[in-house]
Amino acid sequence: MLVNPAAFTLYTRRDHWDVLLRARAIENQAWMLAAAQWGKHEPSGTCYGRSLIADPWGTVIAQANDGVGIVVADIDTALVHQQRTELPSLANRQPAAYTLAEAGVAALR
Repeated sequence: MLVNPAAFTLYTRRDHWDVLLRARAIENQAWMLAAAQWGKHEPSGTCYGRSLIADPWGTVIAQANDGVGIVVADIDTALVHQQRTELPSLANRQPAAYTLAEAGVAALR
């Protein structure tokens, strides 16, 4: 499970909140639990809220309404294994492509 506490502004939420969280669930083939602040916060921010839970396919299973609230859903942990078996995209990872090469580490020193 991935957990994402957030304070998305009203402006950025409109276009980004759901789609970014669903994308993280899909690309990691994991459950996404996103807790979001809601309401006006000093000095001038307004947080959108809308906490949500998305499954490994990126489907939003539960989402809070506007205002203060709690989001609850049954989470089937076997769904992660099923998803990763049927669509083994994580098997294509190339860890060597995103680690620092010894030469690169030496250059940073």
